[in-house]
Amino acid sequence: MSPASTGLRGLARANLRAPSGEREGKRAARRRARDRERRTGPRRPRRVRRLLAVAAALLAGAGITALVTRDDRVNDAYLELTLPLRHEDVIRQQAEDKDLDAALIAAVIYEESRFRDRTSPAGAKGLMQIVPGTARFIASRSGGTAFELRDLGTPQVNIAYGSWYLDYLLERYDGDVELAVAAYNAGEQNVERWIEDAGGADDFKPNQDIDFPETRAYVAGVTKSRDDYARNYESELGL
Repeated sequence: MSPASTGLRGLARANLRAPSGEREGKRAARRRARDRERRTGPRRPRRVRRLLAVAAALLAGAGITALVTRDDRVNDAYLELTLPLRHEDVIRQQAEDKDLDAALIAAVIYEESRFRDRTSPAGAKGLMQIVPGTARFIASRSGGTAFELRDLGTPQVNIAYGSWYLDYLLERYDGDVELAVAAYNAGEQNVERWIEDAGGADDFKPNQDIDFPETRAYVAGVTKSRDDYARNYESELGL
């Protein structure tokens, strides 16, 4: 990652830190829920590791012996292709500052951009695909007075803004990850309507109550990727 300028680094590290005080109770509850989930294991079944593409490449280049004796290289190559991780230092820093699950941040980045900096046709920018309107909202609420839209092209700022928004949504939905992730993808107004139609947040079921197929797939993808990142990158993410 190219180092951000001093001003942008200060913006990412200082202005976007989550406030303390009245939010600590909810954050403590979220932290206990994460710890409980890790003790009991992921809710989703473990995915089957299909190494056909990597195995074929090794077989073509070095034969069966290479495949048998290079298990670590096969696994590393598979992860690099199917579950990449970049900017883990920034992810760890933002997770610590905002008391977020680093695996959740990584999962959202993966679902949004596969860790590739890009701009969508709708104008969403960077690793966490933040649209200009949401970026301005984050800047106004977090004290980012020096923010400019072009700053979203800096991974440190983009991840800081996306993490702030995730934290904001988790607070809004009382730590419910599925509701927060649905709102990250489809917007708060749609999620509020789906909650109302479901009869309340306690009765909300993503597979049934989310109207948009894209958002249903997005929530399922983030949930699964979160488990995958927690399992495969525990040390890198400081879990």
